Amino acid sequence: MYWVTPRHLAGDDGALAERVGDSLVGLGRQMWPTARNTLLYVSPDVLCGAEWILAAYPFELGGPPVAWQLSARSLATSVMVEWNAYFTTGVPYEALADLLVAIDAREQPDVGLVEPETVLGALTARGRIRDVDRPRTTATDPGFSASVSLEMLPPLIEDADPRPDLAGWQAWAEPALGSPYPWCAGFSASVPHDLVAAFASSLASPVPVPRRTVPKNAEGRLTVVRRS
Repeated sequence: MYWVTPRHLAGDDGALAERVGDSLVGLGRQMWPTARNTLLYVSPDVLCGAEWILAAYPFELGGPPVAWQLSARSLATSVMVEWNAYFTTGVPYEALADLLVAIDAREQPDVGLVEPETVLGALTARGRIRDVDRPRTTATDPGFSASVSLEMLPPLIEDADPRPDLAGWQAWAEPALGSPYPWCAGFSASVPHDLVAAFASSLASPVPVPRRTVPKNAEGRLTVVRRS
């Protein structure tokens, strides 16, 4: 077992489904397999959903396939969800687990009262650097290998707000300039900023994470703190 840092380059150790699934079960979510060969986890109040959709292979985000889709609705009887968040394979499962805890702690997972600055504040508190040209919307790590940015939404990012010109948070890793993204995350426009901040803060945490395998595309950028 390797304990490595930075977290955003640590990968998912090939255990993204199991680790996040364990977190969901620990939060009291009930799981059902679907006709699309996906696994759907629903909160006790039926307001929050998390679905492992890799088997359905719905679309790619920045290159890697989307593996987890999170959603929230305002009423248990509502057919339409208010927001969605998408995470590809390779995303560090610790950041996704911390996001799930933040969602679970909210009484109203669909309502946001804080400003976008909350996300950037959480990142700069972890040593991230604001982009010189876009200091109010973008921050990156000092090694320029991961970014979180408020951008125009790419296709297939679904939100209850139908306007086409909305911006949503996106996050991605890029071990070297121009290299393929090992993972990406996309948040639709209505995702509360404090929930995005929880994901971003965990992603930028300096605490080493355990991995049995080290991603090849991060060789030379990861530090092995210790082995066990």
